[in-house]
Amino acid sequence: MANTRDSHSAMNRIEVITSVERRRRWSRSEKEAWVTALMEPGANATEVAKQAGVDRSLLYRWRQQLAASQEGLPAFVPVTVAPMAAEPTPVSPRAAITIAFGANVRMTIEGSPDETTLANVIGALAGDRRSARAKLPER
Repeated sequence: MANTRDSHSAMNRIEVITSVERRRRWSRSEKEAWVTALMEPGANATEVAKQAGVDRSLLYRWRQQLAASQEGLPAFVPVTVAPMAAEPTPVSPRAAITIAFGANVRMTIEGSPDETTLANVIGALAGDRRSARAKLPER
C-alpha cells in the first residue's frame, strides 16, 4: 500500500500561468545597432546591455554571429589618396672616369658629374677652357 501522507505533502504549492510570455525576437538591424553601440570607443558593455534590455552575454553572442556572417565578404577600409610623389631620379652606380694626359698626368673623376663640370675640368687640365667646351657635343 502506498503512503498517502507523502503524496499529499508534495502538492502544497500551485502556480497559475495567466499569460503566455514569448521570447523577444530581435531583427538583424536592431542587433547591428546594439553591436555598433557596443563597439563605440569608451562604450561600457553593461550600460549598453541595460539600454537594450538584454544580458551582456547576448550582446557578445550577437557580435560573434554578425562577425561570422560577414566572413568571406570583402571588407572596405578608409583610404586617403595622397598626391603622387615626384619620381626619384635614378642613382647610377658608383662610376669613375679616368683620363690620361700624356705619360705622367692622369685624372680620375668619380661619380656622375654634369656636362658643364666635366668640360670645365678637362678644359682646365688641357689649358684651354673654351676649346674643351666647344669639343663636347651639344644635347
